[in-house]
Amino acid sequence: MATASNPARPRAPHLQVYTWGPHMLVSILHRATGSGLATVGTILFVWWLAAAAAGEEAYATFLDVFTLANGRLNVVGWVLGVGLTWAFFQHMANGIRHLFMDLGANFELRANKQSALATLIFSVVATAAFWAYIVLGR
Repeated sequence: MATASNPARPRAPHLQVYTWGPHMLVSILHRATGSGLATVGTILFVWWLAAAAAGEEAYATFLDVFTLANGRLNVVGWVLGVGLTWAFFQHMANGIRHLFMDLGANFELRANKQSALATLIFSVVATAAFWAYIVLGR
């Protein structure tokens, strides 16, 4: 009879069996950022269209949230702007990672984990660089 401590016994594919790794994290983040970008982007686009159609006052309210005024941005604008920017860069980097995997490369565990970490690092650095460029001037 096989026991639970027997290492030769096959394991069922369950989350408690797998060890958590960066490749699992970026897989989940890829789905979440894709859904988030689509949902939040659609909501903001509809808000922009409705504000433009509603007149100058409604459009000015929209612009107050999403534009720099005296070097300051509304907190909602910061959260949405930085969050959407990070989600875009993370989704893009992981999409490029998956492109290479679709070509048959990067299936070795070590290289796969390194590329997953690279997407996380790239997304943070690219977001910081993008917002530094926006805020500090051109």
